[in-house]
Amino acid sequence: MAPHHLPFYLAPGSGVDPLMVVMGIFLIGTVLWVGTLYWKLHSLPERMAHKSQKLQFEFVAVLGLISLFTHMHIFWVAGLLLAMIDLPDFGTPLRSIAGSVEKIADATPGEAGDAVVESRLDAGASASPAGKSGPAKEKEHSHV
Repeated sequence: MAPHHLPFYLAPGSGVDPLMVVMGIFLIGTVLWVGTLYWKLHSLPERMAHKSQKLQFEFVAVLGLISLFTHMHIFWVAGLLLAMIDLPDFGTPLRSIAGSVEKIADATPGEAGDAVVESRLDAGASASPAGKSGPAKEKEHSHV
């Protein structure tokens, strides 16, 4: 059979196989594409938590790293579930309460709240039995 009658996929006598070169490039491209797809899928919980500004973002990121290095997929699933749910924000109301308590504790004497306390103390002193009137109680300030 003459060489010009041979099919294109057979290597010519020069030793260069064009089909093998094309398939090598295709294989390298496919491996890079599958690797990129794997990394995007692996970072999905972290991207979801970051996009929605979740409080548990750091925890989701750590779970993703643990699943990456240990190859235990339960960590990835846990990170995905944490990224999907909204945990209630307990920190902001507690900080507000703490700030209000600090303002109350630092209140100067003679404000409206102190006047109410003093009037109650005066009412309690006048209701004491006759003959057993003790010293007037002073308001104690506690800055704990």
